[in-house]
Amino acid sequence: MKLNSAFFLLLILSSAQIFANISLPEIFSDNMVLQRNAEVKIWGWAKPGEEIKLSTSWSDEQLNTKGDRNGNWQITLSTPDVSGSQEITISGYNEVKLKNLLLGEVWLVSGQSNMEWSAGAGITNAEEAISEAENDQIRFFSVAHRTAENRQQDLDGSWVQSSPETMKNFSAVAYFFGKKLQEELGVPVGLINSSWGGTPAEVWVPSEAIISNDSLAKAAKMLPAERWGPNEPGLIYNAMIAPLVPFKIQGILWYQGESNTSNAAYYEQLFSTLIKSWRDEWETEFPFYYAQIAPYDYGDNYSGVEIRDAQRRVRKLPKTGMVMTSDIGNIKDIHPRNKLDVGLRFARLALADHYGKEIDGAYAPQFEKAEKDGSKVRIYFEHAEELHFDKSNKESQFELAGENGNFHPAIAKISDNVIILRSGKVKEPKKVRFSWGSTSTSNVLNEAGLPASSFRAEL
Repeated sequence: MKLNSAFFLLLILSSAQIFANISLPEIFSDNMVLQRNAEVKIWGWAKPGEEIKLSTSWSDEQLNTKGDRNGNWQITLSTPDVSGSQEITISGYNEVKLKNLLLGEVWLVSGQSNMEWSAGAGITNAEEAISEAENDQIRFFSVAHRTAENRQQDLDGSWVQSSPETMKNFSAVAYFFGKKLQEELGVPVGLINSSWGGTPAEVWVPSEAIISNDSLAKAAKMLPAERWGPNEPGLIYNAMIAPLVPFKIQGILWYQGESNTSNAAYYEQLFSTLIKSWRDEWETEFPFYYAQIAPYDYGDNYSGVEIRDAQRRVRKLPKTGMVMTSDIGNIKDIHPRNKLDVGLRFARLALADHYGKEIDGAYAPQFEKAEKDGSKVRIYFEHAEELHFDKSNKESQFELAGENGNFHPAIAKISDNVIILRSGKVKEPKKVRFSWGSTSTSNVLNEAGLPASSFRAEL
């Protein structure tokens, strides 16, 4: 009798395992942050036809769906703006509970090593920053490095609370951004880091967007093989971005460009394609903010500044913004250790531009237009309040060229926040450029002390 009872119990347990089919992608786990005040999609896998019920701690409503014939399911739920730890329960043949989750602001950060760089890898004032990192209102999700030939459904990663132990190995730029956001908004912040050092932008773009475009396909073939990461279009996108779609995010932070100096002439088109393709995948025109790469000695005169100028021009896309790093870079080190100011500049930009806060120092002066005035040229900037030259670096970095295209140094002065240029060697100016060199450090600042971007323009 005891043998029969044991056999019967084993049969029940085996049956339960057979039918226990509800499962979720790794992005849905304990300790996660869901975007507040939004329609959020939760998805996963189950038996075809399996009835699935979802309930939350913040609502009495129960949501229902069924696994489709391919074993997929998806539910959309509304998230309010409520504080405190929350839970989600999903049940079918089995039950899954998501515990200690928060509703707040969720941002995805991506790019290469300067975004990936952690306090543990070495940053300015690392010890102090690490020791102050205990904050259960900030949560991290780190995506493991993976590549794939085709789009993946899941990825490796987990949500953790910010602490000295977790923060020191997370993106320092993202942490400082999230910390400032959390302080100013007073809500939880979730940060998803999907970055890989040394990678060109092509690997982060869906491969079909590269292959179907002749110029981008040509540019991709110009990339050198590197030992620290892939260079084939789409390989990282498939494994490290595609599985996150359509997880609800508020916006994107991006810090990349150094690995595209070999095909810099194509970077504006490439980067614009990346932004548009990600927005298309999420079906959302979320804000996309990016850091302009800092001056660095690439062994040539212009490849670095060509990337910087391409990044500047991408600002014409809607809901984009660029933070400057030329004043906090290091021309001998491609990994400047001041990550605090980069993170804070991202945060101020997002707070002013997206959240509508009155924040000082949110915008750097950006080239708007150049106008001829006889033999002189007038340069206008956006966000040009109290425009001035850096006292420690006063020499003009402006150059003018005539019909022959030969550039000559220009004398520059500032009048009513407009820069007026002239050169005795250029009587009929046709072109203008500023801070035009891979190692050139901008010396035009606004009242916030932020530098203007290098640029070139036709007259």
